Amino acid sequence: MSKIAIFPGTFDPITLGHQDLIARLARLFDTVIVAVGVNTNKSTLFDLPQRVQMSTQILQQYKNVQVEGFSNLLIEFARAKGATIIIRGVRAASDFEYELQLSTMNRCLDNNIETLLLPPSAQYAFLSSTLVKEVARFGGDLTQFVSPVIIESFKSCKWH
Repeated sequence: MSKIAIFPGTFDPITLGHQDLIARLARLFDTVIVAVGVNTNKSTLFDLPQRVQMSTQILQQYKNVQVEGFSNLLIEFARAKGATIIIRGVRAASDFEYELQLSTMNRCLDNNIETLLLPPSAQYAFLSSTLVKEVARFGGDLTQFVSPVIIESFKSCKWH
């Protein structure tokens, strides 16, 4: 039986921390679907098609990784893809509390889909898309945080 894992996120933008988790997941699962989502609680710098395109370009080296956008409930998306596992990254205790709530809600919606929480590698434990955007806004060096594709994408941003 093929194990399909979903790694959901807003990925606004995808960071080297995300890429590290995805590389690790690609070694563990037959198929990893990077699910680029619409989060109604966040306003994004890049629109959904841009985030999907950037992520696809960056992750093309992984043959068992697919990138797809979605705007419905994560559990419905996972069900439609035949996934039995949702992977969430957790950096800190505050992340854990939030992820625990989400995973409990998802189990109530479908108890056949499990959520696994995966900590980042030590060098990325602090990294978030929000921090990356803040550094980019003020023209800081992003080379240790995101791929060149993302650095190039920031050049076309109109900061408010």
